[in-house]
Amino acid sequence: MKKIYELAKSECSYNATFFLQMVNEMGGYEAAKKLINSKEISEGFIELWKNKRLDLTMEAMICENPKWHKLFSREELKIAKKRLEDLGYKCKI
Repeated sequence: MKKIYELAKSECSYNATFFLQMVNEMGGYEAAKKLINSKEISEGFIELWKNKRLDLTMEAMICENPKWHKLFSREELKIAKKRLEDLGYKCKI
């Protein structure tokens, strides 16, 4: 999760301070669960979409890497995939 923050900062000049704060306070897993289960799409997700870098979202990280799938329910994976695909990002799962 911190790597996502660093990449967004270096590649998009997007300083996702709220995201980093969540990760530092809750841990990456709990922060991801909270973001996925939120009815609102995060500001960071929108910013990365504006920068055409949905690949740097937590949702993409989870969807694209099967090692993370076991940590999330089918519904959570479905939510992450739908958010990405609704904005034109094609997931591998």
